[in-house]
Amino acid sequence: MRIALALLVFLLSAAAARAEAVSPEAMHALALEHHDTLALSAYITAANVRKLASEDLGRIESLKVLHGMGITKVYLEVYRGGTVLTPEELTRVRDFYRDNDFAIAGAIATVPGGDFGVKQDRGLGWFNWQAEKTQRDLEAVVRMAAPLFNEFIVDDFLCTDDQSPESVAAKGDRSWSEYRRDLLVELSQKIFIGPAKEENPDITMIIKYPQWYDLFHRFGYDVERQPQLFDKVYVGTETRGAKTQRFGYIQPYLGFVNYRWLAEIAGDKIGGAWFDHGDCDAHDFLDQAWQTVLAGAKEIVLFNYGNLAEGHPGHQLLRNDFAKLAQLAAAVAEHPVVGIPAYKPMNSDAGGDMYIMDFLGMLGIPLVPTAKFPEEADTIFLPAQAADDPEVEGKVKERLDRGLNAVLTAGFLAKESHTDLHMRAGLADPVRAMPDSVPGVLDGKEGVELAHDLAFEALLNPSALSLANMPLLLPQFQGFTPFLLRRCEDAKAPLGDAAEKQVACLAACISVLNVHTYSQEDFDAVGEV
Repeated sequence: MRIALALLVFLLSAAAARAEAVSPEAMHALALEHHDTLALSAYITAANVRKLASEDLGRIESLKVLHGMGITKVYLEVYRGGTVLTPEELTRVRDFYRDNDFAIAGAIATVPGGDFGVKQDRGLGWFNWQAEKTQRDLEAVVRMAAPLFNEFIVDDFLCTDDQSPESVAAKGDRSWSEYRRDLLVELSQKIFIGPAKEENPDITMIIKYPQWYDLFHRFGYDVERQPQLFDKVYVGTETRGAKTQRFGYIQPYLGFVNYRWLAEIAGDKIGGAWFDHGDCDAHDFLDQAWQTVLAGAKEIVLFNYGNLAEGHPGHQLLRNDFAKLAQLAAAVAEHPVVGIPAYKPMNSDAGGDMYIMDFLGMLGIPLVPTAKFPEEADTIFLPAQAADDPEVEGKVKERLDRGLNAVLTAGFLAKESHTDLHMRAGLADPVRAMPDSVPGVLDGKEGVELAHDLAFEALLNPSALSLANMPLLLPQFQGFTPFLLRRCEDAKAPLGDAAEKQVACLAACISVLNVHTYSQEDFDAVGEV
């Protein structure tokens, strides 16, 4: 009874503390106090920049909104969807915020609108970057804006799915991924970096990657070459509601995975992260902040000012937790997060393991993504993405020979013919993924069919395997239980008694996680974009 009463008192105290909302004035003070540890910024879209430029009272009222959220920096968008700001409009808004002690950066959202550029011939509202008009129009905006800012960020849309005759001819024998990456790496320098630095040699050019890390390479983002060209790299950590098909059933852990993976690639060039309000309830919004800070970001950019001005239930939660988030940021800066390395080479394809790290992270498995093969970790995780490393089979075998563990997915083994690894895992060659459909129970509604790999084609020697059913219920895959096949090999070094040999054996295991998240084909089949 005493324990129950103590627990009740604790819970009531915590609820009461939570109810004591941080005021806008207190939030502004907290933001200034913790600025060097964790900074909050706001992105102001072109339409709102134009409105602020024309309304003196609106600019003054915006200070209350921004100070109330702890904002100390603003990104002023110079173009979006056909709206091109004039130098006079940009200067008026820039100088106002600068005079009120905000740090300032310029920004651009490269999406078509009106007669600006050429829209791609596919469904999404992206540019045909092969078109000379697209290149010419964007370069003109960059040259106009660069003298006004010493920092400038290129938003999510440096990508394309265009398949017009013009792009087909330019593609030649290359894959669409290779062509698009080559094109947008070239245009990163030709349209953005080169012209901006010609107009303003002191400008810092930033590329901001969206949150769909398993699809970057398909649409032209090249995480190997672009970070070498740009001065800084920012990262999208937006996840939104986990049960929404429109956004791909995005799990909160994605924010952590996306930022950590790109931070390793970018090195010292890594900068802030940002998330938005779309499809977020109050706790979805706050989750994004915690995952962002846990991943190591020291600046959070909130998209966008219009949503901040309208208000959102997540705003108060963020204000309430800001001091704790700043404490976490300081702790992560001193002691970076560690965990089980999950190998995703740069520009690698996910096959049927799309975003699998996000789901395993939500199950409490502390995966930390890496673009480099983990040589020394005791245990590593290799999803289908890892199979794009042409030398991965030899690297895995070498690890096993040294007595280190490897956990593979069915997708990894099915993607290429890792014959020796199939044998060592106790599986027949070739391993074939056998997706089956199970009914979904999203939000209590039945009838949503999603594909899952439920079985391997054959097992070589079941007696040599330890089959452990794992009660892993993925959030949107209720009723589906993935399982782990584990096979331990005899240790290579001389051993003493049987117990010592068993311990060594367990430290040299190859395990196969028999699970399927989804593939691009699964997305296409249901219209997920």
